[in-house]
Amino acid sequence: MVRILIVTAGSHGDVAPFTGLGRRLHEAGHHVALAAHERFAGLVRGCALEHRPLPGDPVDLVRARTAAPSPEAARSVFAAFLDDLGDGVVQAVAAGTDVVLTAFGPAPLSRLAAGAFGIPSVGVYLAPGVPTREFPPPGRPTGTPDENLAAGREMLARTGALYADVLGRLRARLDLPPGPADDGVVCHGYSPTVVPRPADWPENVQVTGYWWPARKPGWRPPDRLADFLETGPPPVFVGFGSMTPERERLQETVATAVRRCGVRAVVQSGWGGLEPVGDDMLLVGDVPHEWLFPRTAAVVHHAGAGTTGAGLRAGVPAVAVPVLVDQPFWADRLHRLGVAPPPVPMQDLTADSLTEALRSCLDGAAYRDRAAAIGRRIREEDGPGAVISLVGRLEQRG
Repeated sequence: MVRILIVTAGSHGDVAPFTGLGRRLHEAGHHVALAAHERFAGLVRGCALEHRPLPGDPVDLVRARTAAPSPEAARSVFAAFLDDLGDGVVQAVAAGTDVVLTAFGPAPLSRLAAGAFGIPSVGVYLAPGVPTREFPPPGRPTGTPDENLAAGREMLARTGALYADVLGRLRARLDLPPGPADDGVVCHGYSPTVVPRPADWPENVQVTGYWWPARKPGWRPPDRLADFLETGPPPVFVGFGSMTPERERLQETVATAVRRCGVRAVVQSGWGGLEPVGDDMLLVGDVPHEWLFPRTAAVVHHAGAGTTGAGLRAGVPAVAVPVLVDQPFWADRLHRLGVAPPPVPMQDLTADSLTEALRSCLDGAAYRDRAAAIGRRIREEDGPGAVISLVGRLEQRG
């Protein structure tokens, strides 16, 4: 048995996939702990995994940075967040760990802590995190092969600079000795059908397939949701996860587009607290996407990595409304795969543009047929299996 610690930080979408990966590792005979912010303790424990708390709240961080009077003040808020997070990661690793699996965001902290305790670490990234000539890093425009590679290297350099101060303070404050050289093993938890593994990546960087969120044992859909789905044609799903855009404008946009298209809709309130009002519209909280999406006609979402994967797995067309970070990357992939019309960035979203995009998904068979075909391929993959095999090799080596 290997004591595995998965370290992640951020929103619900940054945590949920690791509950499924953790459950599979647990079922393979390992002890699994997941280090995440306290607001996700119930989610982690509800999936029968140990929760190790990390300080800070991503919602408070977003609000504080947004309210900061200047860019310098915003950077100061984030630096304090990283400083506290670094201490939390070290404490989580010190609580008893044989292998650290780290998400991309906290990876510099996780790898430092793992090295300080002389244990191996493996990157478990939800989006491409290694430079390549074949495409730019998420959040950057596509260029020539050389430009793509340069942009990827610049991204890593900027990340290193962002963490430089906290890593220096962490070593000094905790008197951490230099750790062993990290071998840079990285597993990417998305489908090679969606983003094929670049030919110029080293052998220790792999694409495994998706890691799906675990469902809480005994979960059942709310009666009102089950009743709504049974009493009419499949609805569209609308949800923007942890994004918090202009609430009133977005509510009116969604309600108008749904009414114009003459469809029913299930709207997930999310962190933005969406509450659009309209006929044949049901508001819900957190509902497992793996259960809900196959029961829908199309999904409208922010193109976060996990939500994108869930829609593809369900085999339904999508309308991507990206906001930031890696979301434009996934939105573009959906369109290139032929399962979605061109993305509609949140700042460009209007009732007219959403209506047009929804109608293109619902009125023809092209997007629907392509989505169904890709969904079948993705459902055959076993992303966690590759990570389980890797942990097994580390156990034998240790």
